[in-house]
Amino acid sequence: MMKAIYLVPAFAGALLMSTAAMAVTGEFGNMCALNLAQGKKVDTNCSVNGEIGGKTYCFISEAAKTTFMKDPQTNIAKASDFYKSF
Repeated sequence: MMKAIYLVPAFAGALLMSTAAMAVTGEFGNMCALNLAQGKKVDTNCSVNGEIGGKTYCFISEAAKTTFMKDPQTNIAKASDFYKSF
């Protein structure tokens, strides 16, 4: 029975570490790339994201991602210019 007492905290710790490893870090400090392209600062948790050219971009919603992906290169350039301005 003593082993069971130690397994629960060990399992909880392993679960916590694996959850942290799954967190996504995107370009522009996890701000919504579409909103940046439109000149607005909007933070995200990056749960909605997409990869372009090996870089991860975060979005506030699936709709924002879809809109951004219609012209990603132009939107990346606009977002990058705005992000550099602050």
